[in-house]
Amino acid sequence: MSAQPATPAGSHVIKPGWFTINVVNRAVAWMTRRGISVWGSRVLAVRGRKSGEWRRTPVNLLTVDGAQYLVAPRGHVQWTHNMRAAGGGQLHLGKHAEAFTAVEVADDDKPPLLRAYLKRWKAEVGVFFGGIGPDSSEAELRAIAPKHPVFRITTTGPATPAV
Repeated sequence: MSAQPATPAGSHVIKPGWFTINVVNRAVAWMTRRGISVWGSRVLAVRGRKSGEWRRTPVNLLTVDGAQYLVAPRGHVQWTHNMRAAGGGQLHLGKHAEAFTAVEVADDDKPPLLRAYLKRWKAEVGVFFGGIGPDSSEAELRAIAPKHPVFRITTTGPATPAV
């Protein structure tokens, strides 16, 4: 991966609606907390950059060539700002929790990761990518890369029971 930093937090955010927050996210998080992964779902726990309190949100864990990534389909949302500040967090699936460190991926290195993400989850998140899909050109994927933070994560062991 390139050593250049990814685009810093920008203004691109697609806020979830009431149905997503109160029905979809809660349902996925409920199943994930009980150990049922919905196409790679996990519950991400990351410390708030201002409060220091644990914040949780459902995410899709992407694996490409043995490496693991978290992609923010809605853009520069709260968990991405918290991840930049914290440098890592925890991923939960049922009673299993792993701590990890995170490094943001440079925009130039995102196209193959965005392509893999869209190949797997386009039906779920495709609307957030402005018509770009897994079959889009490299140039099209590169054009949207600054809008979608991607973090490479490295697990560091079992998570502390505090979360």
